[in-house]
Parts: sequence; C-alpha cells; structure tokens
Amino acid sequence: MSFSTPDLCDDNPELVRVLEPMLANFGGRDSFCGEIVTIKCHEDNSLVKENAAKPGHGKVMVVDGGGSMRRALLGDMIAENAVKNGWEGLVIFGCVRDVDALAELDLGVQALGSIPLKTDKRGIGDLNVPVTFGGVTFVPGEYVYADNNGVLVSASALLYTSHLFRT
Repeated sequence: MSFSTPDLCDDNPELVRVLEPMLANFGGRDSFCGEIVTIKCHEDNSLVKENAAKPGHGKVMVVDGGGSMRRALLGDMIAENAVKNGWEGLVIFGCVRDVDALAELDLGVQALGSIPLKTDKRGIGDLNVPVTFGGVTFVPGEYVYADNNGVLVSASALLYTSHLFRT
C-alpha cells in the first residue's frame, strides 16, 4: 500500500479534514491508513490494551488521551499485541513509551511525544465515540490516513479503497 497525504489532499480537497501539525512518528511503519476505532481516555490505557487484543485488520485506533504528557498510553507490549492482531496503526493524542521497540514494529504509531511512565489501569474510558483534537473530529467508521506529512480523515470509503488497491 502506498499513498501520500499531500496527494490525497490535492486529489480530494472536498473529502478530507487535516489534523493540525502536532504528532510525530514512533512506529516502524511511516504510513498507514484504515477504518477509525476511537478510544477516549485520560491517563488510563485499559481500553487501548483491551482493543489491541482484538482483531484490527484494516483498522486504526485513534486514542484521545486529552493531550496528557504525564503518562504513556502505549508501550511495547500493547503495540506487539496490536501487530499480532493486525492493527494498521494508532494515532494518539498523548504519549507513548518504549520508543526504540516501537520503531522496530510493523505498526504505524503517531503521538505527541514520549515519556517512560505507564498509566494506571482503572478501566475508565469510552469506546467508539467521536473524539476531537487538533481541529479534527474522528468519527468511528470513517477513515484515517497518516504519513510523515501529517494525518487526515475522510468519511469516504472510496478514498480508502482506491489507494489500497492502486496498481
């Protein structure tokens, strides 16, 4: 699969919403896309861990951690589980940890930054609710595209399938 977010924006300006520049790549996959699954949580990655253990083929987990820079919502063990279950990647409005290990995994990961502190597991959070950060609302079932240029969202599945199967 190859695509470029600038090309997607140029080809489909009326179909895309672009996230403000705020995230950095931490995963081993520089570009990734898929159907959005959302999690809203604050300094508790229980739902991230739970969903990484479920099948995620063709999906991207979008995690609204409220922009917290105090705890990591993703580390190497959860990320390895996400890879095993076929997730395309994670977009995290918060922090990650174990960044050297994340960089070796076949998983897209974009986040605000890194911090070595893990979260507490309290089982608090919301799954598959619209989340908004960086000027964009991420709606479950829509599609997200991420690469080194940025992150964009589209409600159109045609945009997703046309770039997945382009020859």
